[in-house]
Amino acid sequence: MTKQATINNLEELVSLFDAYRQFYDKKSDIKAAEEFLEARIVNDESVIFLAYNKDEKAVGFVQLFPSFSSTRMKRFWILNGLFVSPEFRGKGFSRELIEEAKNLCRKTDACAMLLETSVTNDIGNSLYPSAGFQLRDDANFYEWETK
Repeated sequence: MTKQATINNLEELVSLFDAYRQFYDKKSDIKAAEEFLEARIVNDESVIFLAYNKDEKAVGFVQLFPSFSSTRMKRFWILNGLFVSPEFRGKGFSRELIEEAKNLCRKTDACAMLLETSVTNDIGNSLYPSAGFQLRDDANFYEWETK
């Protein structure tokens, strides 16, 4: 079962989000995670879906941020966070969350959903193509960071 997260789900979402950040070698910071997620939810800056097991425990999430394509003149969504607790992986929760993300794209008449993952993320690099995502080889991804 999946459902869209609200401010009422903040407590169960924070621990998953913190574990997600640690997966990407970031230091645990529960307080900052809570503040970040609360701001995204309260300010309606992202859409987050939670996956629940049969015991109604939150076991994973997907977070999407809206953006727009000038050339397509439509909205698209950036999938910037998909995580399932290790003990619940391989049970279909990631696919469920991806389907919710796809449904959001359809409901909002978006033209696409984009995501980035590490080249060393073997699970994600296997999952995403099997869920219908295509690896783009016709564009370069550049980043400029503030210091």
